[in-house]
Amino acid sequence: MSFSCGFVGLPNVGKSTLFNALCGGGAEAANFPFCTIEPNTGIVIVPDERMQVLAKLESSAKLIPSTLKFIDIAGLVKGASEGQGLGNQFLGHVRSVDAIAHVVRVFEDSDVVHVDGEIDPGNDIEVIMTELMLSDLDMLERKLEKSKKLMRSGDADVKAELELALKFKEQLADGKRPEYNKDDAVETEIAKGLGLFTIMPAFICANVDEDNFREFGKNEATKKLIAYGKEHNLEVIPVCAKLEEEMGQLDPEDIEMFMEDLGINETGLTRVIHTGYRLLKHITFFTAGPMETRAWTITEGTAAPQAAGKIHTDMCRGFIRMEVVSYADMLEYDGWNNAKAAGKLRIEGKDYIMQDGDVIHVRFSV
Repeated sequence: MSFSCGFVGLPNVGKSTLFNALCGGGAEAANFPFCTIEPNTGIVIVPDERMQVLAKLESSAKLIPSTLKFIDIAGLVKGASEGQGLGNQFLGHVRSVDAIAHVVRVFEDSDVVHVDGEIDPGNDIEVIMTELMLSDLDMLERKLEKSKKLMRSGDADVKAELELALKFKEQLADGKRPEYNKDDAVETEIAKGLGLFTIMPAFICANVDEDNFREFGKNEATKKLIAYGKEHNLEVIPVCAKLEEEMGQLDPEDIEMFMEDLGINETGLTRVIHTGYRLLKHITFFTAGPMETRAWTITEGTAAPQAAGKIHTDMCRGFIRMEVVSYADMLEYDGWNNAKAAGKLRIEGKDYIMQDGDVIHVRFSV
């Protein structure tokens, strides 16, 4: 299972450079607006140190990690909701992703032009969010007009959609991202069906220079950006795209030394990947043995048979039971067999809800 995260932002903010650092090249990065027109797509590995530990415990011949899809989308400009720049083409590409990484330029570089002539990350994110909000308001107006006509039928589902659409319209008109009860299955389903940009899982990716990466949040520009993120429930992740691109050319041992010199224990790109993964409420379970250790991605709340179906559809169809050892117990008892001998292996049935870090073996019959 691979979710898609789209890099969204103004032209010349470093989206393609960031994409290349993540995916090992492929996107043209140049000093002029709309260098990227058609989206670039790349698959990246989800870093998870538990895989190496499990592979060592079970003497696995190979490792197969989870992956994510990142998409480098053409730059947005003021007026995109009315067709400016790449307009509807841009918005159509955004609509195809599962999560949005709003890339905002913080770095200073006289050789790279800014579309508005000055570096102002607070203003940039305002422009991006305003255009998405305007597009959502336009969509809601059309939805409301249709729902009002259908209301004559007295359909309860139409009434529920109309009420939520009106609520969202009011929130957007106040310059706020729409909020709804995510614990309410019906409301969540209606919200997803409306297809709004501003309810998609999203975060801000601040493309900084090396100094700001070390001391993010200490100057006025980054403080303003963090304040905006807090107001709109958007986590802000600092990334130095140029630095990440340089690290991508190094051997793993050299990367560790480089990170030590910078005083960091996690790269910006790793934080970007993990943030997207978490926003979509994804968790990881594992299968581990002599042949391979493999990570599998599922959504929080997935039951055992459906998780087994990620491995093979027959396992879901013919599910009998699941043998489960937690990652913590695998680590404490030095592997599957020792954990089983210590009474840490659990037998779970069809109603079991998977937990992050479960190591499993599925019993099935077809």
